[in-house]
Amino acid sequence: MLRSWIGSGTLRSLCIRRLTQSSLSSHKAPFSSAPTRYLPPSADRVPLRKQLKQEAKALRSHKRQRKETEEASREEWELTVGVEIHAQLDTETKLFSRAPTSTSDTPNANVALFDLAFPGSQPAFQIATLLPALRAAIALNCEIQPVSRFDRKHYFYQDQPAGYQITQYYEPFARNGYVDLFDYDGIAPEDGERVRIDIKQLQLEQDTAKSQEYPPSTQLLDFNRVSHPLIEIITMPQIHTPATAAACVRKLQAIVQSCGAVTTGMEMGGLRADVNVSIRRRGEAPGQHQYDGISGLGQRTEIKNLSSFKAVEDAIIAEKNRQIEVLESGGVIEGETRGWTIGSTETRRLRGKEGSVDYRYMPDPDIPPLIIGDDLLSSLRDSIPTAPDALLTLLVGSEFNLPIDDAKPLIELDNGARLEYYHDVVDILRSLQVDQDDKTRASLARVASNWVLHELGGLLAKADRAWDPEIVPARSLAHLIDHLQRKLITGPTAKQVLATIFDGDHRPVPQLLEEENLLLRPLSREEYLALAESVIALNPQMVEQIRNKNQLGKLGWFVGQMMRTGEKGRVEAPKAEEILRELILG
Repeated sequence: MLRSWIGSGTLRSLCIRRLTQSSLSSHKAPFSSAPTRYLPPSADRVPLRKQLKQEAKALRSHKRQRKETEEASREEWELTVGVEIHAQLDTETKLFSRAPTSTSDTPNANVALFDLAFPGSQPAFQIATLLPALRAAIALNCEIQPVSRFDRKHYFYQDQPAGYQITQYYEPFARNGYVDLFDYDGIAPEDGERVRIDIKQLQLEQDTAKSQEYPPSTQLLDFNRVSHPLIEIITMPQIHTPATAAACVRKLQAIVQSCGAVTTGMEMGGLRADVNVSIRRRGEAPGQHQYDGISGLGQRTEIKNLSSFKAVEDAIIAEKNRQIEVLESGGVIEGETRGWTIGSTETRRLRGKEGSVDYRYMPDPDIPPLIIGDDLLSSLRDSIPTAPDALLTLLVGSEFNLPIDDAKPLIELDNGARLEYYHDVVDILRSLQVDQDDKTRASLARVASNWVLHELGGLLAKADRAWDPEIVPARSLAHLIDHLQRKLITGPTAKQVLATIFDGDHRPVPQLLEEENLLLRPLSREEYLALAESVIALNPQMVEQIRNKNQLGKLGWFVGQMMRTGEKGRVEAPKAEEILRELILG
């Protein structure tokens, strides 16, 4: 950009001018006073600022055209998406061995003989791994199957030492669930206020080894992750917008985390998503393909291992645009597996898509059927935590009266730990303010959410620290808010004290405020009168306007002057206005 500007604009003229001056001066006598030659700037000069403006305008135009194109394509082409989620269950042992599931230890340390497919080793199903899977199925409104079985899915890859993966393809342990998505979940506006996505099945299966490539030809394998218990959640292909697909993945993650089935989400690698994408032109004959009982669809492609919600949305947009371009140019969509790189604008081919026949599924002869009793299900249903949607309804209701923008983060952050902390703060705060009226006590929940999310959350983000409720104990924050609500301290003082506690000061809040002399001393009536009289004396014309022209709005200006003139934080606006009315209006 700079080079082109130099070539056509002012800098080029200056360079030519200096070169010309230098050449001429070499032929002149010393100390010659002859005028130097001046070359006017080029007629096609384009200043840098103007060029930047032109480029920005062109970029905006390009984005606008792209948006219009996408809107037009949305009208002409129908997108269909199905989601498959692989989530690591919260268990102490692996699915078919007693090896621990910790992946933070030395590579290849937490493995059993069966995990490495040693000849003669046998799978031993660990009953405890079933419990979090059942909690997820219940939370997703699934029908739990009384009998389910395991199958072998055959394929050869270095991260699967047995040459097959144990899964539940034919008879999974849960079927026919659903998840409801609402506008506050981030679904696309064209999908309305609510969308229900059916879940075909949940199945238990093994995870694979973790591989790390060192180009050009080295690949290291860590088998600690092999046979880590997974649930695969397979939705029906009922999603028709990229934003709703991302919202679906986000909601599914929130649900399986809230019920205690998993501990980590996409951000920590504990949950991965695959999406199946197909398109068909509206108004034409239905497509020839059928997936999960839904017919008339176009040929689908699968995008593997998406590791963020944004990646889900962006990858679907890119693949949709690619398929439209292929079909509009007369090409044919191939069934294939594709990949996506964060920041990319297009998907990339990985391999041809294998069908179920290619995997040569067969019942696993070494694992007996899995039988689930009603008594176990009844016990789990009684102990399962409140669902995220029910929690949201509670938080935005009359008891807490939170805005939805505060309620959702409280539910989603830190696997529910932030919400539990918030409840503790509110309970303690309400017990401290039993002498307050109902309206004041009702507002405490909203005040507490601001301090938990924004003030304390801001300190955590700035210090880049993970959530820990002991950094600022709930009792300390509740006492701090209590003092602020009673106007015993100012807002800036409260933030200062919070930062002090955050940095490790463990003194009780009342003691800290007393010892640091941070408590406010209320002004007496005489002090209010003296302050008001001094402000009035300096502004007689405004006093006359209030008295003679009834310009009562200017009382607020006088209140502001009193608050600025008086000791910081000690002047209370209502009392100041009361004194001013008394002195000015009588």
